Amino acid sequence: MIDPDTEFGARVERRLREDVIGWLVTVSADGTPQPNPVWFVWDGETALIYSIPDQAKLRNIERNPQISLHLDSGSGGDDIVILTGSAAVDPAAPPVDQNRPYVEKYGDEIKRIGFAGAAKMAEKYAVAIRFTPRKVRGF
Repeated sequence: MIDPDTEFGARVERRLREDVIGWLVTVSADGTPQPNPVWFVWDGETALIYSIPDQAKLRNIERNPQISLHLDSGSGGDDIVILTGSAAVDPAAPPVDQNRPYVEKYGDEIKRIGFAGAAKMAEKYAVAIRFTPRKVRGF
């Protein structure tokens, strides 16, 4: 789906590895888009996102698994990346503190927002969401 041999594909792959924030967009029961900033880790095919249990985004995904993940643009509105696909709770995913790529990417941020470490974050963000993109667009 993402062709890293193209300039755009290489940029998308880099941003999926390096960007700290993505915007997960689910759809509420009344059809309203619900964007939420999330942390994510990209494995080359899917993005893993952690959530606090009982959040609206989880109910939205259960009802309608078709979502999008947007990566912020530059301040001039360029470098837009929008991935669309499906998401589901992934009970087989490791908890935050056992996900080495996630901890390597967000370790400093985990402490900055007040957690005493990844294990404490794992207690609160106990639900893993696996996003599988099917399309990518941007400019």
